[in-house]
Amino acid sequence: MFSYYFMSFSIGIVGLPNVGKSTLFTALTKKQVEAANYPFCTIEPNVGVVAVPDERLDQLTALYSSAKTVPTTIEFVDIAGLVKGASEGQGLGNKFLAHIREVDAIIEVVRNFNDPNVIHVDGRVNPEEDIKTINLELILADLETVGKRLDAQEKKSKGSTDKTLLLEIAVLKKLKECLASEQLAISLNFTPEEKLIVAQLGLLTFKPFLYVHNIDEQEINSFTATQGIAICAKLEADLADLSPEDTAEYLKTAGLEKTGLDQLIIASYELLGLITFFTAGPKESHAWTITKGSTAPQSAGKIHTDFEKGFIKAEIVNWQDLVKAGGEAKAKELGLVRTEGKNYIMQDGDCAYFLFK
Repeated sequence: MFSYYFMSFSIGIVGLPNVGKSTLFTALTKKQVEAANYPFCTIEPNVGVVAVPDERLDQLTALYSSAKTVPTTIEFVDIAGLVKGASEGQGLGNKFLAHIREVDAIIEVVRNFNDPNVIHVDGRVNPEEDIKTINLELILADLETVGKRLDAQEKKSKGSTDKTLLLEIAVLKKLKECLASEQLAISLNFTPEEKLIVAQLGLLTFKPFLYVHNIDEQEINSFTATQGIAICAKLEADLADLSPEDTAEYLKTAGLEKTGLDQLIIASYELLGLITFFTAGPKESHAWTITKGSTAPQSAGKIHTDFEKGFIKAEIVNWQDLVKAGGEAKAKELGLVRTEGKNYIMQDGDCAYFLFK
């Protein structure tokens, strides 16, 4: 029995027309979890919430013969196609920019396949130029945002000694110089204090990026992506219609460990700087999403706010050690279970039992 919960992290899928963006999104939505179990939302047609594949969770479920398995999830948003001039409102530019501001990270789908029946918007297949086109439109939109803010703050700063205001102006100038040279804002290094200023601007190019090269099926085992990952969207759409057994047989025949779609989901999860910890037992094996660097109390709060407020300690064991030991009792006997306090930083793959007041 599977159960799912709503997750706020979302990734926008963008690209030029006819690059396979919609084909990829259609394949993803075939893996979509049921919206009926969500506490407060109706999933729109252009949003797909999918389970993150995790063999560790499967092994924990098998270990405990868990009645319920709850994988972690991630949200993909199919964003309106982009064309040159989007930053100036061309095509669906304004809609495109509005939607992309709402996501936490961006997947850029780049055409790397040859099909005479699918016309390229510029009449040629040139992945590098496509990336430049997409990035430039995002850069131009951010340049306008930064320019307006900088003008307003400089007017306000005349005669001012406000250190916070002066720091913001310095950050804005740094951003303007970067964007004017057609570089992404995320390429810059900022102090934690400066990052807070940048975060308030809602810049498109300050979001994490993942490039997805949509390739021909015959290149699956030979194509090497210098940036991001490579998948064949058309093949992934076909595989999404197959049973798990048939998919496994295809992967074995093709000499692949995972489908491109599973690789994409996992890479997207990592792109957001997320890790997974587990709680497991006969009733339920559950994967929980946290950001890297989360403490034990913060992680406990993902399960229930009372767990964080009344946190006393956490019993931690690596998932693999737990599986090898054959359960908690033997893991404790072997000294594999550690007691950790409030300052413990959770690690990817931790299995946790939290004690609280």
